[in-house]
Amino acid sequence: MEEKIILDGHKLLWHKDRVEALLRGERVAPITIDCALTRACSYRCVYCYGQLQANDEKRMTKDVIYRFLDDAAEIGVKAISFVSDGESTCSPHLYDAILRGKANGLDMALGTNGFLLKDERLDDILPALTYLRFNISAATAERYAQIHGCPPQCFEKIVNTIKQAVAIKKRRGLSVTLGLQMVLLPEFADQIIPLAKLGKELGVDYLVIKHCSDDENSSLGVDYSKYFGLIDTLKQAEAMSDGSYIVRAKWSKILSGGKRCYSQCYGPPLIMQFSGSGLVAPCGMLFNDKYKRYHIGNIADTSFKELWKGERYWEVINLIASEKFDAKTMCGSLCLQHKVNEFLWGLKKGEAALDTETGEPPMHCNFI
Repeated sequence: MEEKIILDGHKLLWHKDRVEALLRGERVAPITIDCALTRACSYRCVYCYGQLQANDEKRMTKDVIYRFLDDAAEIGVKAISFVSDGESTCSPHLYDAILRGKANGLDMALGTNGFLLKDERLDDILPALTYLRFNISAATAERYAQIHGCPPQCFEKIVNTIKQAVAIKKRRGLSVTLGLQMVLLPEFADQIIPLAKLGKELGVDYLVIKHCSDDENSSLGVDYSKYFGLIDTLKQAEAMSDGSYIVRAKWSKILSGGKRCYSQCYGPPLIMQFSGSGLVAPCGMLFNDKYKRYHIGNIADTSFKELWKGERYWEVINLIASEKFDAKTMCGSLCLQHKVNEFLWGLKKGEAALDTETGEPPMHCNFI
């Protein structure tokens, strides 16, 4: 798996046709869409970026969600991950949505804190998922409660759910990847090694350790300079990897100092984000109502296919790719599209190439 899974990078080299079409100025469908089915959440994590993304809530009914999944498949979207500014297990339509998307031929994935994930539905959804990722930043009930803003007893439930998912995968021989994700703030350093050990004990496929994003005003107060003091601990955690379990830090972002090398944003046409309110915006950094000039529409009001075909969609896409927008100063740090933006910026500047030898596609290839 270590040679096949990319946990710190991008997969655009395996989507050359769509990248080349975008560079020619054609209107392309996203390869991946990250979205949530609600803005609600059962936790109050201390690092939550969702609190900075408030926008007008719309009703994400089953009909709205189904129409979106149908539109996505029709226009050529390849993968949908229910990962955004809300906890999608709070939606009563989550399980039906996963199955509908898979039936439409879409690769489906879910990121969740896992507390409201129904153990009795795991048998139904695991065969339909490319990956299931549990967001967990601590390995003890006490620290878990402190970091995630929930009662300590939630930790036992999460651990039990992960165990059940692992057991079902093994029993049924499923291809779904089961992972853990730690959002790392420097003050969580005491949990890095225990969490790496816990992941191995639980039998998941990987633990990925990522930075914490912040907005352009540093509202969450992330001190990126302090990540450099965690290098040895992170390397010690990575050394716990073996043939069936991977621990990987997202080094390129953790050691970036929170800085970008690019000014314009070229990635959203290929990897778009929707809010759990139904809002369509280029990325999660621009969900908040104060960024209305970048808002495209809402799938509760207008079908995604109509929005994608409309002039407003492409006006916004072209605006953030123009010199009227500066990603270094006008939006938050280290966004979802960051690695894609870096590569596309390199292509535009002649510092990167699409004609390199790619070999076999990596795992989760459509989640770019």
